Amino acid sequence: MWISPVLVLHFAALSLSADPPTSTGKSRCDQSCQIDRGLGPKLSKQASIVHTSSAIPRWSDYEAPDPGTVVNVATENDVLVTVQYCISKNIRFLAQNGGNGWSTTFNIGKNDLVINLRGIRQITFNTAKTEVALQGGALVSEVVDAAYANGAQVLTGNCNCIGTLGAALGGGYSRLMGLYGFGVDNILSLNLVTPDGKAIRVDPKNADLWWALRGAGANFGIVTSATMKAYPIPNDRNGAWLGPLIFTDDKIEELVQAINDLDLQPPMAIFLYFATTPPDNKATVIAFPFFLNGNESEGRAAFSSILALGPVADMTAWTPYNQINAGSESFCIKGGRKPSYGAGFTTMNPVNWRNIWNLYNEFLENPGTQSSAVLVEYYSLDKAASFGDASSSYAFRSSLKFNAVAIPWYGDRSLDPKAEAFGSAVRDLWRSDDRLKSNQTYINYANGDETLQEIYGGNVGRLQKIKQKVDPSGRFNQYFPLS
Repeated sequence: MWISPVLVLHFAALSLSADPPTSTGKSRCDQSCQIDRGLGPKLSKQASIVHTSSAIPRWSDYEAPDPGTVVNVATENDVLVTVQYCISKNIRFLAQNGGNGWSTTFNIGKNDLVINLRGIRQITFNTAKTEVALQGGALVSEVVDAAYANGAQVLTGNCNCIGTLGAALGGGYSRLMGLYGFGVDNILSLNLVTPDGKAIRVDPKNADLWWALRGAGANFGIVTSATMKAYPIPNDRNGAWLGPLIFTDDKIEELVQAINDLDLQPPMAIFLYFATTPPDNKATVIAFPFFLNGNESEGRAAFSSILALGPVADMTAWTPYNQINAGSESFCIKGGRKPSYGAGFTTMNPVNWRNIWNLYNEFLENPGTQSSAVLVEYYSLDKAASFGDASSSYAFRSSLKFNAVAIPWYGDRSLDPKAEAFGSAVRDLWRSDDRLKSNQTYINYANGDETLQEIYGGNVGRLQKIKQKVDPSGRFNQYFPLS
């Protein structure tokens, strides 16, 4: 039987009158106590309930959820009974895995509850290594390691610390997408806890919900597990040529134009970073090419126009698949304030990028901001486009060529206004020459101040109709809510 540690302490302290009797002679039981008594016995033995948000550190502390209760689930049924309990008691709740979402749309406070999914993270491949079943708490690093051990690849995000399914349900960009499409294109079925507290399986037979979940998933329930495509590949080819190329800042305009002019083939992707490097934390220009399943000579040939610009340092190398995200570790550090601003666009303007470089260096003059960064991602998109715009609710698969984000990173709350001004100014420069009819932002890179049309594009109307049908009470209204 599940026993809450809070209840143990509560009963042990009765003799000290820590919870004095009321006029009726009965002890008071606050919300935490009520959750322990009401929900605790319904959970599995391995589950736990704690009443501090420190149990689930977030990637960014800026306007982060701050729940009074955290339920650490150990089974998918724990998720179901927790949702059912919250519905019955009218408790607002949020599910999280990696805790990396930085949106300012979260509205979780001390009277609310977070369901921590990290306790459910099983990963199982079929015999042919063409499918993988994974639970909602599996991180990218865990899925990549399991895939490599099984002689396969699975399309995931590019940072080891993020939740695999959370990233995929927003669309799911990946350096593997040139060969395999978006994350949403690789999902075969989903197990969902619905807004009315039921556990169901969702696949293409559930046409509207299937479409809506793949692009706007956070609005329609909690995905406790999913089956995704996997791609078997020999170990000697299971990797990529990749790594940082360091350029002096006088090459910014040439580098931006060279990236803009690249015709990425399916194995290719490239990122551009403005970031600081040790030991002096000096602002640095970094290009990061990626060539999947190819050798060094193939990678160098594919990115010859970038290499021809003369990087002052070349740290590229062929890297096994289970190590391809190792460069993301510095971005995975939790805590600190990171009000991030993203944008999508179809072209890179070299003049704007010079101005962004200047803004970045100005912001770095503030003490404690040395971890701040600006980055843009460019992927091969032909495979993703082949699935068709109507195949999922992710709206921008055919219109966005680049996705970028400015990440001010610091600890001093008093810097918030300067960080917001910096991030917003960088975003304005991206939008000023995006060659789009209206602003378009990938949901997982968005700030939270965008309109629904900027996040969901022309799909807002259909999504809201499905939302009204599936979640009329608006229980899933935390991440870019549709109602």
